[in-house]
Amino acid sequence: MNHYGVIMAGGGGTRFWPLSRQKTPKQLLNLSGKDLMVNEAVERIATVADKNDIFIVTADVQAEAMRNATSGKVLPENILAEPAARNTAACIGYAAMEIVRKHGDGVMIITPADHYIEDVPALTEIFRTAVKTAEEQDKFVTIGLKPTFPSTGFGYIKYDAETEGAVKPVVEFREKPDEETAKQYIASGRYAWNSGMFIWKASLILTKLEEYVPDIYADLKKIGDAMNTPDEQKVLNEVYPNIRKISIDYAVMEPSAAKGDVLVIPGECGWNDVGSWDMMDVLHDADENGNIIIGDVVAVDAKDSVIYSSGKTVTAVDVEGLVIVETPDAIMVCSKEKAQNVKKIVDALSEAGRKELL
Repeated sequence: MNHYGVIMAGGGGTRFWPLSRQKTPKQLLNLSGKDLMVNEAVERIATVADKNDIFIVTADVQAEAMRNATSGKVLPENILAEPAARNTAACIGYAAMEIVRKHGDGVMIITPADHYIEDVPALTEIFRTAVKTAEEQDKFVTIGLKPTFPSTGFGYIKYDAETEGAVKPVVEFREKPDEETAKQYIASGRYAWNSGMFIWKASLILTKLEEYVPDIYADLKKIGDAMNTPDEQKVLNEVYPNIRKISIDYAVMEPSAAKGDVLVIPGECGWNDVGSWDMMDVLHDADENGNIIIGDVVAVDAKDSVIYSSGKTVTAVDVEGLVIVETPDAIMVCSKEKAQNVKKIVDALSEAGRKELL
């Protein structure tokens, strides 16, 4: 059975403003100093799928930049451009329809474009186990990550820990908990973080979309029926923006788990979603004062701060716990502990009509 990589890369990465913009979001940035995040995702998934069988689903406004960024790594025709953001059920369903209608059924290995993996060989082994399981069973497989702290920012997967072997039945999905509940989850040894990585047959996800969200499937089928015809792009542009917004978790995974149709492989691979500026210490070593310094920066008596320069000399004196980011057209300063709120700046700029900064 063929193996297809599917990389979800349509997000805006607003928490990394002003470096991340609509046309060059987080997944198109080199935050690690090694390569663009999407290219690192391509290399990881290429350990279990041929590069000619890797697809990237991205926003239409990002498609050209994505094709340029992944040139020589992903076939340009495998960059699927969404005319509008419609959440992960539509994104994954679109990729599955593309695969089934143009290439034939196979196992999809689905990952976000913008996560960091420290131990790629460990993830590869998890992928291989997941692919084998998906080939042998008509069930959904997801990857669970061993919690390292009581996070209130991640969803959790409860699983049957008594089941023998690496693959466990999922009992249920849990939304982001409060800290006390998260501590209880970790103490029980029956929960994993929901990684947002999925492995299953393309035909199976389409069948279950039809069962659980028939309206979404009907729209995807219209798009699929137009594939390989001169009307393909026209129909995609007309139909896709009207698909109902819903995540794959709500649309398919939760009802499927209730029926015993979801499996999880709990594992460790040094995963981090690197969701905002305060998490740059995952990608870079801090100096003796706990600072992450990138670019032309002079910091005096600075502590526990992230300071990024894209070109201009950035100086800081007697500061602590700050994020300072300079780009050619903007400077952003915020408290490190409030770095998640950078997206509020993007919202404010959008409301003010400052499109040139988005």
